[in-house]
This record gives sequence, structure tokens and C-alpha cells, in this order.
Amino acid sequence: MIKETSILQRENKKPILLDVSFNKNGKQKPILIFCHGYKGFKDWGCWNVLASRIAKEDFFFLKFNFSHNGGTMEQPIDFPDLNAFGENNFTKELDDLENVITWITNPENKYSNEINSQDVILVGHSRGGGIVTIKASEDDRITKVITLAGASDYKSRFPIGDELAYWRKEGVAYVENTRTKQQMPHFIQFYDDFMKNEARLTISSAAKKINMPHLIIHGTTDETVPFQEAEALHSWSTESELFAIENANHVFGGSHPWESNTLPEDMELVANEIINFSN
Repeated sequence: MIKETSILQRENKKPILLDVSFNKNGKQKPILIFCHGYKGFKDWGCWNVLASRIAKEDFFFLKFNFSHNGGTMEQPIDFPDLNAFGENNFTKELDDLENVITWITNPENKYSNEINSQDVILVGHSRGGGIVTIKASEDDRITKVITLAGASDYKSRFPIGDELAYWRKEGVAYVENTRTKQQMPHFIQFYDDFMKNEARLTISSAAKKINMPHLIIHGTTDETVPFQEAEALHSWSTESELFAIENANHVFGGSHPWESNTLPEDMELVANEIINFSN
């Protein structure tokens, strides 16, 4: 099993930190590209164990930090760059994913002997589930899409009324990270960018356009993204299948840090379902 980390440099844009896990055997493998969620990062909890578990089944597993997730190249765990976090938005995340897909499918890529660039599968957790749903609806390089506890709607999560007016007046709103205790900023550009690009960023519209195999994995007791959002996604996406995990939470039993080399029971179900669906 090979695991390598790379920095994707981009002209006039923040770089993207990514890693890949695969069996080095010269066999062309499906590419799974994993997108983390809100206040997330590629090395959170048991994502590394999940990557290894799936890569062992002869998949090429790539995960990356969104460029404005608040991490840095030197300190990718947690959030040393809160200004970048405040400047993040859904459009930037879609742009990041576009650049990652283009990079890994480039025939000149150093991994070209190990990948099947005609078989690109997107996997997104939580907010990242919305990102991969939108991307799958607009990019014909994608062959399958998988959401893990994926969000079905972004607009409903924005404040309205007096709360929105206060955010606009101040120019910034803060959300506490309950684990790190950081006050994490959202500049008003986050809302403005959504409203400017609302048609593109409406997940229901994207789901209705998806014409590829679509797997929706969701815990029935998800405390962050209710199971009803998975049911909504399933109703919109005609090519979808819904895999419900009874009594699973938003992170399928994971936590951070994750010290074990094995997956929690619910995440093992996630891994098996991803593998079966992606073959």
C-alpha cells in the first residue's frame, strides 16, 4: 500500500494539499475523490483508515483539503488560517474540486499507470456531499457519485431576518468550533456568493440532473443533517439508491482523533457499500 502527499500549486490561487492511497501494481484503478465537510479536513478522524480500507480493494483513493478550509500546507490539521476559512464559499470549493479532477486525470500525471481516468467517482461527506452532487450534475468526466450524510440544501442553513441584517452590518459572523473552541469567521461574501450563484448551488436542481449511478448513504439518527435530507435527495435523483444505516450518527461512529487502525462498525458498513457500489 502506497500513501503519498502532494501539493497542487495553482496560479494566483491558494494551493491544495492532497494525498493518495493505492496498491502500486500497474493496474488501472477507479479513482475515488473524497471531499470533506464543513469545519472538516482530509485527515479528520478515521478518514485515513477509510482511505486505506478502500484502496486495498484496488481503488485509487484521493482526498484533499479545500483550499480555504482554514488549514495550511504546514499545519493541515485544524484551523490556523481562520481568515482563509472566512473567505471560503461553495464556488471556491467547486473550483478546487475541478482543479483536483483535472490534475489527477491528466495523462501526464505521475500516477497515470495506476489509474483509470475514465472512471472517476466522487465521494462527499456532509457539506461536501452537496459539492459532489453539484459537480456530478455538470461534469461529464464523473461516472458515479456517492454522498455520506450529504446535505440536500444550502440556502436553508443561512440566517434570515434580523440575524442576516446583523451579519451584513458587521460583515462577519462567528461560529464556535466545539472541539477546538475557536471562533470561526464567516465573512458576508459567503452569503453574497451563494445568492449570486443560487441557480448553480441549489442541490435539488443538481440532483434532478444527475444521470449516473448515485449512492446516498445516511444514518437514520444523524444529528447534523437529518435523514429526511437523504430521502429528499433520493426522491430528486432518479438514478439514486438510498442506503440507510440504522442508528448511525453524522460521522458513522467516527471521532477525532481516531487512534485505531480499524473502522467503527457503522463506518465499516460505509466502506463496504462504497466498494460494492464502485466496482
